[in-house]
Amino acid sequence: MHLTLEDIRQLEKRHRANLINSITGVKSANLIGTRNKECNTNLSVVSSVVHLGSNPALIGYIQRPRGVERHTFENIISTKKYTINSINSAITYPAHKTSARYPREKSEFEETGLTPEWLNDFYAPFVKESNIKIAMELVEVIPIPMNDTELVVGKVLEIYFPSAIYKTDGHLAVYETGTVGISGLDTYLSTEKIARYSYAKPDEPIIEI
Repeated sequence: MHLTLEDIRQLEKRHRANLINSITGVKSANLIGTRNKECNTNLSVVSSVVHLGSNPALIGYIQRPRGVERHTFENIISTKKYTINSINSAITYPAHKTSARYPREKSEFEETGLTPEWLNDFYAPFVKESNIKIAMELVEVIPIPMNDTELVVGKVLEIYFPSAIYKTDGHLAVYETGTVGISGLDTYLSTEKIARYSYAKPDEPIIEI
């Protein structure tokens, strides 16, 4: 099947969104936890979290246009603190339910049955049921004028994870925790290790490690 740019433009809005969100393959599945200055908690599922650098440790995600209320984003701008929590196979249903547009005064934690967890006096809530939890601080918001989205850049302050998945060389075996990925907008996929290879060099064979 072949679709041109014009073909894509002519697609119905939801059909086009499903298509373009699917073509890049499996994406990370995370929940972003925040709390506003009135101490109301908020939780939202995000599939655009991406590694931006290791020194300093930076993680970003794409924020959709501001045309409607964006409680998570507004809380991040206001408090500068938020958490990123991995989604595992046991919580895909409540995690996906956080994408519903709840009123500002309602907490997605309460509405979905997920549990806010307060660790080391960090301002924003973590998700107790998550296996990998990251405390974040906002660094900058970079506009993307072409489609009115924004890249939200944060620095890693703290990380929590099961000690058993932390390998001697620093590798974190997230696939050992039941962590899932997202295809498109609404399909959750399990992760499974296929192979891990040594650092690639032009004149040396790679080996499985």
